[in-house]
This record gives sequence, C-alpha cells and structure tokens, in this order.
Amino acid sequence: MQQFDRSRFDHIGIVTEQRQPDESWVEATRVWVTSPRAHPYNIEFLRFEPDSPVTGPVRTQAHVAYRVDDIDAAIGGKEVVLGPFEVGDGFLKAAFVDVGGALVEFMQYGNPDETGWF
Repeated sequence: MQQFDRSRFDHIGIVTEQRQPDESWVEATRVWVTSPRAHPYNIEFLRFEPDSPVTGPVRTQAHVAYRVDDIDAAIGGKEVVLGPFEVGDGFLKAAFVDVGGALVEFMQYGNPDETGWF
C-alpha cells in the first residue's frame, strides 16, 4: 500500500448535524465546513444539506486529509468515493478515496504553501 508523507497531514473531518461557528459553504457538495486551521487539533466539521448529492461514507464517516502535489496521481489506482471537485473558486481540488476501509481525502491546494482557508 502506498504511504504518504505524514508531515503533509491536513486535518481530520467529522460529520455533524449541529451548526458550527464560522462555517463556510462548499457548493459542489452542498456542505457547510469549518476551517481546521481554527481548531487546535486540526478538526474540520462537515454539515451536509438535506439535498446534498453526497452519499455513502463521505456523508457518514470521519476522514483523514492529506495535502498532495498532484491529485490525479494521488487517486490513481484507488477506489474513488467522491471527486475530484473544486472548492472555493480555485482554492483547492479535493477527492475522497477508500483505503482499506478508511476514508482518506486528498487535497491539492491552488497555492501549495496555503495556510489559510477559503
């Protein structure tokens, strides 16, 4: 199994039904997300709208996210669960894959040195 540089860890995503402070809207998936940069443990909360097209594990399971330089290379040969899709008008491209039953998000930032949120 291919391993990724753990120093490229970005966040852990937790699905919730509770509104969170300072949520941002992701139109492509119709979900509200919080900035993991604002959480002391890099946690992102995801709150899906009822009409979100997202189904399956992305909507029900926690995930771990890593930054990648090339999202197409990162998802190559893996079971893609969602994506790739754009977030924040070029801020990043994201895709979710199943890796041995675990949900992993790969994120290719428009600016690889990005430290903020969209």
